[in-house]
Amino acid sequence: MSGTATGGQTWLRLMPGLFVLLWSTGFIGAKYGLPYVEPLTFLLIRLGLVAVVLALVALASRAPWPKDWATAGRIALAGLLVHGVYLSGVFLAIAHGLPAGVTALIVGIQPLLTAALSGPLLGERVSGRQWVGLLLGLAGVGLVVREKLSVDAEHLVGIGYAMAALVGITLGTLYQKRHGGGMDLRSGTAIQYAATAVVLAVVAPLTETMQVQWTGEFIFALLWLCFVLSVGAIFLLFALIRRGAAAKVASLFYLTPPVTALVAWMLFGEKLGVAALAGMAVAVCGVALVNRK
Repeated sequence: MSGTATGGQTWLRLMPGLFVLLWSTGFIGAKYGLPYVEPLTFLLIRLGLVAVVLALVALASRAPWPKDWATAGRIALAGLLVHGVYLSGVFLAIAHGLPAGVTALIVGIQPLLTAALSGPLLGERVSGRQWVGLLLGLAGVGLVVREKLSVDAEHLVGIGYAMAALVGITLGTLYQKRHGGGMDLRSGTAIQYAATAVVLAVVAPLTETMQVQWTGEFIFALLWLCFVLSVGAIFLLFALIRRGAAAKVASLFYLTPPVTALVAWMLFGEKLGVAALAGMAVAVCGVALVNRK
């Protein structure tokens, strides 16, 4: 029994780091996949596939499903915010030419916005030390992406999409914390992906050609995003939201731009300057302050 308990505690300690690592690899899907498909079509295929897989898993494992339509509706709404609004906003921002660094910085405001709203919406208290940590984290993200910051007039549409993504992930995190804590991850996430896929199935044909080039790169990106991000990272995120305060969980998003920069440096040889390295250290210190007991 003690070995099982020790293993469980070890897993709980590893969950935040594993979530950050998996979430940070999302850029791989955009880098490899978007040249071969339009953004909403890409998301429709991705989320529809994952919804089917998770529904089959939930049925095979006899996972509990929501007992009434109202509960299912709340679960679906959280999914539309986290998966639909956030992912669509990020993909559309990049597709409209907004530099990835600017997109990361805008979405990087999320921990501060979550902390500001968690008090009135969830009754959670954010201490002065945690506010300092949140501001440090944002400063660190700014240092990491500052060399890639460039905004022109034609990027205004992309900025709008990035702002929508920021609102979606913030409200989705808070709504999931308040209304989705008791959902089974298998059946609940299947509902969320299915609801988002239904909306995308209506919107994508109206705005895109729906053409797909089924190259090896696209298939790799699709499978990576389906199972590493949409299953692995999302399951970890919802488990962390269930166990921790919203502001603490949101602070982990400050670590994704630094880790993404590291992965891009290792895999693609992208530049990693002194300012970026300093920003990584600042972001880590900020997250540590927010999560220190």
